[in-house]
Order: sequence, then structure tokens, then C-alpha cells
Amino acid sequence: MELAKIRPELAKDVSINRAVKEEIDSDFSMQDAIARGYVNISALSRLLAPSVARRMKVRVKDVQEVAVASALKRLRGAYSAASPDVARVIGASIVNVRTHVSRLSVEKTKKTLQTISSLLSDHQEDFIQVSESLSSITLIFDQRLHKKVRRALSGGEILDEGEECAALTVHSPDTIMNTPGCVSVFYDQLSRKDVNVEDTVSCYTDTIMVVSMKDASRAFEALTELIGEEQRKLEES
Repeated sequence: MELAKIRPELAKDVSINRAVKEEIDSDFSMQDAIARGYVNISALSRLLAPSVARRMKVRVKDVQEVAVASALKRLRGAYSAASPDVARVIGASIVNVRTHVSRLSVEKTKKTLQTISSLLSDHQEDFIQVSESLSSITLIFDQRLHKKVRRALSGGEILDEGEECAALTVHSPDTIMNTPGCVSVFYDQLSRKDVNVEDTVSCYTDTIMVVSMKDASRAFEALTELIGEEQRKLEES
């Protein structure tokens, strides 16, 4: 009986922690403030209380600001601020999205290498990206080519494939080549928005991330928000 009395309170604490984290995860400026240590915990607690209450589906007066503050303090160290060099690269980047994309992974053999080389030669004007590992090759291409690509590679072992995807391409300045940490910021932003990256290709200054079509809009919005926030901070400084 004693445990039965305690558990509702524990459940409420967990709900507050989760609700606060979800709010912070959806706002890059708050993440940056926490990471850099200039956030006013008390003021942010008051600001977050109404939205935390909505997430918990309770009245605002039932959300204690001290509990929100405690949840915020637990998040210290969970986020990292981008370095000035990384911020400049991100702020100068542009994101585009291509919908209705397919991906296909095959075993790397002499035959599949020759087939893929032929496909690239025949479709120079089409969107086809190739990434290669020690044992496999992954192609990302326009969905309308899916049947043709699959038929051409049917002689090899197909490891994985997917249709109804979207490819987000982040075009960055060439300084990204010598600035560590930029690509991880893009991935972190999508992860915080609960977007799964199904595949990725890096080509010179372009970072291509493949997501499902249902996540395309949210992923594009997340990356646009990230770039816009860094641009705003650079303009202010």
C-alpha cells in the first residue's frame, strides 16, 4: 500500500522531466542557451510552464515551476554549443529537399561495380548518388528509376532497399572540409526532432541525408530552423 501511494508522484516527476526535455528539444535557441550556460533557469521555468502543462495534459497551476527548474538543471550537459567556426559554416549553408527518392544497397562485387558504372554513364542528368564501403554499395536515386535500377542489379545480392523516401541536401561553403563537427550538428538537429536518417552520403561540400517521406517536411523545417538560427546569431554579432 505504501508503494501505491508513492508511484503516482514518481510518475508525475517522470512526466515533467520528459515534457521539459521535449520542449527544449524542439527549440534550438533554448538548447544553445543551456549549452552556453547563459540561460536564466527561473525565467525559463516560468516561460515553459504553460507548454509543459499542455504536454502533460494538466492545468498550468498543477505544474510547479520548481519542478520545471529541476528538470532543466538535469539537462545541463545534454546539449553542446557549436564553435564559432562551425556556426559560420552552418549559417552559410543552404538546404534543399528532393522528394520521391529510392535507395538500394547491394553486395560489392566486380559485376555490381560494372553495372553501377554503366547506370551512372546512362543517367548523367538524373539524380543518382553512390556510397561505397568494403563490402557493399548504396545507391540513392529518383524513385522513377527504381524498377530499372533493381532490374539491372538483380544479378547481385540486394541487401536492402526502400522507396517513398526524401533526400535532404545541405550545400555548405568549402570551409566545411576543414571544420570538424559540422555534419554532426545536422544529424543532432534531426535526432532532436525525432527524425530517423535512413542513409547518408557526403560529396565534397554537400551532405545528403535520406529520410522517409512522412518525415520530409519535419526534417526540412528542422534544418532550415538550424541554419536560420545560426544566421541570426552571426548577424547580431
